[in-house]
Amino acid sequence: MTILLFGITKDIIGTDTLAISDSTTIGTGKIQTVRELKSHLMKIYPDLRSLSSLAVAVNNSYAKDDKIINNFDEIALIPPVSGG
Repeated sequence: MTILLFGITKDIIGTDTLAISDSTTIGTGKIQTVRELKSHLMKIYPDLRSLSSLAVAVNNSYAKDDKIINNFDEIALIPPVSGG
């Protein structure tokens, strides 16, 4: 699974894309939902927890935490943005 990173998430993780292996698991099962993916990433990259929000897009649409994901989806982490 390839995850596209933007803004501060790119700075925290240190790259603009992140590959997650098909065999990556949480507890006793594979990562299957957006919630599980976020939890996994926050364990590996604890600085992500400091963000006021972290949206996830799956196939170019914002996704809720219960959205099922698979290795063929295009996933993006979208940090909080500011602008004027």
